[in-house]
Amino acid sequence: LFSVAKVGALAALVLFGLTLFRQPDVASANFSTFWGTGDWTIAIVPIIGAAMVGSLFSSDAWNNVTFAAAEVQNPSRNLPLALAVGTGLVSLLYVLTNVAYLNLLPFYGDPSGADALARGIQHASQDRVGTAAIEVALGAGAATLMAVAILFSTFGCNNGLILSGPRVYWAMARDRLFFERAGRLHPEYRTPVFGLVAQAVWASVLCISGTYGQLLDYVVFAALVFYFLTALALFRLRRLRPDLPRPVKAFGYPVLPALYMLAVGALMVILLFEKPLYTWPGLLIVASGIPVYLLWRRGANRNSSSA
Repeated sequence: LFSVAKVGALAALVLFGLTLFRQPDVASANFSTFWGTGDWTIAIVPIIGAAMVGSLFSSDAWNNVTFAAAEVQNPSRNLPLALAVGTGLVSLLYVLTNVAYLNLLPFYGDPSGADALARGIQHASQDRVGTAAIEVALGAGAATLMAVAILFSTFGCNNGLILSGPRVYWAMARDRLFFERAGRLHPEYRTPVFGLVAQAVWASVLCISGTYGQLLDYVVFAALVFYFLTALALFRLRRLRPDLPRPVKAFGYPVLPALYMLAVGALMVILLFEKPLYTWPGLLIVASGIPVYLLWRRGANRNSSSA
C-alpha cells in the first residue's frame, strides 16, 4: 500500500509537470541556462559534494532488502533482481520528478513572491519544492495532497527501515557478535523483538539529540564509509576466497567497483572538510565499533573453544 501510494504520487507529479500543467516559458528559461552562466572550475567540486548529502540520503535504503536475505526464496536470483529493479525504478522516478520541477517552477525567484511560481525553486517555502510544484499545477489547496503523500512516503520508509534493521542484529547475534537476546525470535510472531525495542530506543535518543539536517550529515557519512568498505571487501574476498560460490558476478569488475570506491572516497574527504562538525564525530562513532567488534569476536572464539 505504502509503495503504491508513493510511486503513484510521484508518477502523478511527473505527469502534471511534463504534460498537463507544464509551463513552457519556465521550462525554456530553466533549460537554456541549465549549467549556469559562470565558469566551471575545480572549486565547484566540494560544493557539489556537500550538496549531495540530501540526495544520497533519499536513496540510502536501496540495499535494505539484503538484510532479510535469509528469508528470501531463491536469494541468488531474487535479491539481485530486487536490487536492480528497485534502484532503477527509484532513480528513474527521482530524475523525472526533478525534470518535472524544472518544467513547473523557475529556478530563480523572489523570496518575497506572492505565490509558489514567483518564489521559484530557489526560494520555495521551507525548501519544499515538491509542495511548490503541486501548488503551481493544482492550486494552493493541493499542498494538503502533497502533505498526505509525504506522510505515506514517511510511513512506508519507516516500515521498511524498522523491520529490516533488527534482522541485522539478529544475524550478528547468531554469529555471536551481538547480545544473545537479539538472536531470539518471538515464539508466536517470529520477529526479533529485542532488536526492535533496542532500535526504537536508540532512534528516539537520536531524534532528540540534534536537528534533522545534523542527523542527515551523521547518517550519510557513516553510510558512505560502509559502502566503501563493502566494495573493498569485494576485492579482498576475490583474492582470499576465490573458491566461494558466486552466483552473481559484479558487473564491470574490477573497473566499476574501483571507480565506485574512488568516487565514494572523494566524497567522504569532501564531507570531512566541508561539514567537519558532523562527519568527524560520525567517523569516530563508526571507528569505535572496531574494538567492540574485536572484543566480541574474541569472546565468541573463546566460547567456541571451550565448547
